[in-house]
Amino acid sequence: MEIAVNGARLWFDVEGAALVPVGDAMVQRPTVVLLHGGPGSFDHSYLKPDFTRLATVAQVIYLDLRDHGRSSRHDPAQWSYEQCADDVRAFVDALGIARPIVFGHSLGAFVALHVAIRHPHRLGALVVQSGLGKFDLARVAAGFRRFGDAAAAAAAERFYSGDMSATDEFRARCRPLFGRWVPGDDERARMVLNLELLDRGIECMRQLDVLDQARAVTCPTLVCTGERDPITQVADAEDLVAALTSCRAQLLILPGMGHFPWKDDPEGYWPPITSFISRALRTVP
Repeated sequence: MEIAVNGARLWFDVEGAALVPVGDAMVQRPTVVLLHGGPGSFDHSYLKPDFTRLATVAQVIYLDLRDHGRSSRHDPAQWSYEQCADDVRAFVDALGIARPIVFGHSLGAFVALHVAIRHPHRLGALVVQSGLGKFDLARVAAGFRRFGDAAAAAAAERFYSGDMSATDEFRARCRPLFGRWVPGDDERARMVLNLELLDRGIECMRQLDVLDQARAVTCPTLVCTGERDPITQVADAEDLVAALTSCRAQLLILPGMGHFPWKDDPEGYWPPITSFISRALRTVP
């Protein structure tokens, strides 16, 4: 499905019911808006079919951000987290979703944070999965050194510094370190890529620092990261939770898991996630 908001055409898919029969009543369940990673190198498809599990407790909306996946393309130089955040606000307004739970993974977590900061009274809850509030290049390089070696650290430092000539080396040396599972040939074949956005997306990531703005977030928030994630690390999650001073923020560290924790250990991952979503709006599944 597609919808036009903010001068963009956003593609989305829906799984699960918002209203379910319970006895003699129809009970409202939360709606989770899923925001995927990137920039340009992912779309919503890698979240399927795993996030079907959320449909047991909520309605799930898979959304391709502008310039990603099946959504419309624009000038890469104009792309920003702020624009995407405003798109998400316009999207939930257009669909009439009263108190969405915005769930972002990786780049989607950066966008989700911006939604909660720019539109704090619009969200019901927030899940920051494998995200951070401030990008620290030295910390990222150290993470790839810790879980890999000096060559991986050097490749990561070059790539995230904006040296696109390091892209192939980064993919070869660093991507295997993201966890026990990383997207393979099948997942990559299903994605609709926009690699023209990569340079601008990395630039935005280098500039990311919303820790001082995080106090604007007022909704219940779960900050979740894998213990073995080399890029969005435990220290990043701790820094973000410390900055979320105006909301009920919970920190969830996932033992032995990486950047795609639901793949690394599904049985360890899903119970706390579905529990948070079920409780966040005090709804009954």
